[in-house]
Amino acid sequence: MPTASPSHIVLIPSYNSGPLLVSTVRAARAAWLPICVIIDGSTDQSDELLRRELGDTADVTVLTLPSNGGKGAALLQGLRHARERGFTHALTMDADGQHPAAKIAEFMRVSQADPRALVLGVPQFDASALLLRVRGRRVSNWWANLETLWLGINDSLYGFRVYPIEPLLRLMEASPWMRRFDFDVEAAVRLTWMGLPIINLPAPVRYLTRAEGGVSHFNYWRDNALLSWMHTRLFFGFVLRLPLLILRKLKRGGTARPSPH
Repeated sequence: MPTASPSHIVLIPSYNSGPLLVSTVRAARAAWLPICVIIDGSTDQSDELLRRELGDTADVTVLTLPSNGGKGAALLQGLRHARERGFTHALTMDADGQHPAAKIAEFMRVSQADPRALVLGVPQFDASALLLRVRGRRVSNWWANLETLWLGINDSLYGFRVYPIEPLLRLMEASPWMRRFDFDVEAAVRLTWMGLPIINLPAPVRYLTRAEGGVSHFNYWRDNALLSWMHTRLFFGFVLRLPLLILRKLKRGGTARPSPH
């Protein structure tokens, strides 16, 4: 039986995810309730398919946005919806079958035990992972750790994680950024700057082939340019915060909160 929670909700942004959206929501629903799916201007009728397959349920809410604004923009609407309903924490996961629904309950329990913490998934890659992707994320991870003075972000790009809603919304509503592919990295860096403790937990990631229905909206040039501009902004923010980060590193010994396992 899935765990039902009055404080922790699952948010699933989706853009043209096709039938994978239905299987992802079903798997998440088997582990945790409630769930909010944010349809980010999809044109493939996946939202209609989801409603048809699941029917009307009180535990799965579907928000449909009129146009595609990007992952961060979709999650912003989901976070606002969650806050209005009284939720304090949100686990985010992709709709394309890459993230492990079987790990939802574990991540949520860790967050419930330490509500201030940012619980970050650390991807465990299998043979389906493209070498270019694996090597490329090392660059972004290095920059994210420099920008936080190595205070504990094991992986900055993996979107399977649990956020305290209120501090994340404060950041997003005060900034025009964090709306597209830059969301995951910038959220992790800026929440670390805010002083949230970090807990890193391993989680498998699977890249589905096209034959398996896999979809990817990653654009190598566009999204890497977006990440480069984001890290430029963050680096200047890091310089301004350097004395405070040094003090925190000395105080905490420079390590992240260990996994509870």
